[in-house]
Amino acid sequence: MDPNLSKAIVDFFMGIPIFSRMNAEEVKIVAKHMTVVELQPGETLFEEFDRGRFMCFIAHGTLDVIKQPAGTNRDIVITTMRRGQSIGEMSVIENLPRSATIKAREVSKLFILSQAAFDLVLAKHSHIGIKLLKGVTILLSNNLRKTSSRLADYMLPIS
Repeated sequence: MDPNLSKAIVDFFMGIPIFSRMNAEEVKIVAKHMTVVELQPGETLFEEFDRGRFMCFIAHGTLDVIKQPAGTNRDIVITTMRRGQSIGEMSVIENLPRSATIKAREVSKLFILSQAAFDLVLAKHSHIGIKLLKGVTILLSNNLRKTSSRLADYMLPIS
């Protein structure tokens, strides 16, 4: 990514909850370790069960999160992700298979933070890495709370 990041790019990142504890200079340091990817409609970012080695931040466009129920050949869109949302946070923490397939619904621009770049920020800029790690942890915790709440809505009461 260009070392002379525009104010618009820095402002974009500062609007993402993972970066909310950082100042503009700290955001620039992390952003300098990212790459940019553009997807065309229908193009796959990654498949369910692929090994995760990066997380993404959606700068433009929409992406569908797709699961295939066991024993079927049908794809079900479980949610649609938009500008300012992130995908793949778990993969920078541990290298486990992806939990869903991600496909572009429309032309989409993504900022990619690889697991190696994440680790580099943690090693070279520990004060920033701690803020980044805390942001990822809070996001994952919030996602787990939402999932638990939705699951409870579908469960029958235990008698």
